[in-house]
Amino acid sequence: MNTKKIVIAGAGGIGRAAGLMLAESRDMPCEIFIGDIDLDLAKEVARWIQDGASSIVQVEAFYLNASDLNPQVEYILGAAEIILDCLPGSQAPLMAKLALKHHLHYVNLTEYVAESEEITNLSQGAETGFVLQAGLAPGFINILAHKLYNGFVEEFKTEQVERISMKVGALTRVVKAPHYYGFTWSPIGVATEYLKDTIAIRNGEKIKIPALSGTTEMIIDGVRYEDDFTSGGAADLPDFFLDKTKSLDYKTIRYPGHFNWVREQISRIDAKDPRPEYVLLEKMQAAIPHVEDDLIVIYACVEGFDPKGVLRIKEKSMIIHPKVIGSHKLKAIQLTTAAPMLECARMLLTGQYKGPVSQSSIDPDEFMKGPFVQMAFFNSKNQSVINS
Repeated sequence: MNTKKIVIAGAGGIGRAAGLMLAESRDMPCEIFIGDIDLDLAKEVARWIQDGASSIVQVEAFYLNASDLNPQVEYILGAAEIILDCLPGSQAPLMAKLALKHHLHYVNLTEYVAESEEITNLSQGAETGFVLQAGLAPGFINILAHKLYNGFVEEFKTEQVERISMKVGALTRVVKAPHYYGFTWSPIGVATEYLKDTIAIRNGEKIKIPALSGTTEMIIDGVRYEDDFTSGGAADLPDFFLDKTKSLDYKTIRYPGHFNWVREQISRIDAKDPRPEYVLLEKMQAAIPHVEDDLIVIYACVEGFDPKGVLRIKEKSMIIHPKVIGSHKLKAIQLTTAAPMLECARMLLTGQYKGPVSQSSIDPDEFMKGPFVQMAFFNSKNQSVINS
């Protein structure tokens, strides 16, 4: 098996998790190049990956400034095969242009709409593949919903369904009043998704629904949660399933009481404020702690009628906990964000995808059976799964 040369752009929590999972993979031997604008951080992460790996792996750190490249970066990109973009979303178009220039595959995590549209347009006709929004949500949850839909069609012999629902929560084991929450990932990402509209399907039509406008409750493994609309998580599925379902939406899962607290904070923001997400961020950070001991709650379902008119449902829920990879423990949010990105990278490196690649065009069976998804979502005793 050929050794792949893989560039990880960004030495934050997801970049280091991706590097460690690559180092532990027996299915995709590789040389890893990890770049960051903070060279000392990149060097520290490179050592951390090598120290945590079960076998010897080559990891090289380098200084990366996407808007001002040096000869070393040009050389690395010229020798590489793919860029895993773990940088802030604002940098995504710059990194995608570098991938296009050097004929590299490209995968990113950003939920930013304008930047994603820019990359989709510039990658049209490319000979390499560009997968966007390839994390947990959007990303894994959309492919899981697609797989459930395919299973529904196969079993009940109908392509028309009543409802497709996707829900994800990045939570902590312990929460306290009044906010009932702890930060486990980007606080600005949380604040932004609470304020922007979500795209959904209602009565067979694609619509916008205001964030936090429909709190409902559900019970998984005996634990009560609440969920509500937030932006970004549906990816391209509202377009893909528009003529196949009456209803489709994405919601974020939280513990009961959290969304009422957030709505109270939002009500105190001046409606004319040009950047309300930063005002909400400030209010949340003043009250909500950052927590390392996390868990991920995932739920997806497809509901519809069989040929005899009986209402049927296919659903899957998962609770993902932190896991030791090599000799390091990764947070649940690191595992479940890095693994889908790596799985998309593995699929791109087979050469079967070119140009912009949407979530709906990824083969859900191949994706779910892949080594990185199995490593994070299925090969763990510290996980509960409900299937029906």
